[in-house]
Amino acid sequence: MDGRFKLDNQLCFRLYTASRLITQAYHPLLAQHGLTYPQYLVLMTLWEKDAQPVNDIAKRLMLETNTVTPLLKRMEAEGIVTRSQGKKDARQMIVRLTRKGHGLQTKLMSVPETVGSAILCESVTPETVPGLFTMLDDIILQLKGKQG
Repeated sequence: MDGRFKLDNQLCFRLYTASRLITQAYHPLLAQHGLTYPQYLVLMTLWEKDAQPVNDIAKRLMLETNTVTPLLKRMEAEGIVTRSQGKKDARQMIVRLTRKGHGLQTKLMSVPETVGSAILCESVTPETVPGLFTMLDDIILQLKGKQG
């Protein structure tokens, strides 16, 4: 068998599996607050800077606007965010955290540390994590460049 087609030789499979398992590690921590992982990512974006256009949130999450919009609609229905037309440009939809959305930051304070601790192992230590970030950022930049 050609080694190029062995699953064990595929970096993409390892990245996919690691991503899926990390997302699963978030699930019980977020579910108790009625959140999904993508909603958590939106919240982190808005905790960094509130009152952002949908396009900016989508760009920050490296997603398409039509992927983010239904997510934001659900979050609005749950009272986590509000969406309103932009004052300068009525075509822009501005997303803001509600009091509930701001309050979730305190409730979820331990999540990054809990999941971060869960991935620590022999080769992934607090000292090696910055290098791992650099490698993953390089892969992301390389692939984004190839997509135009």
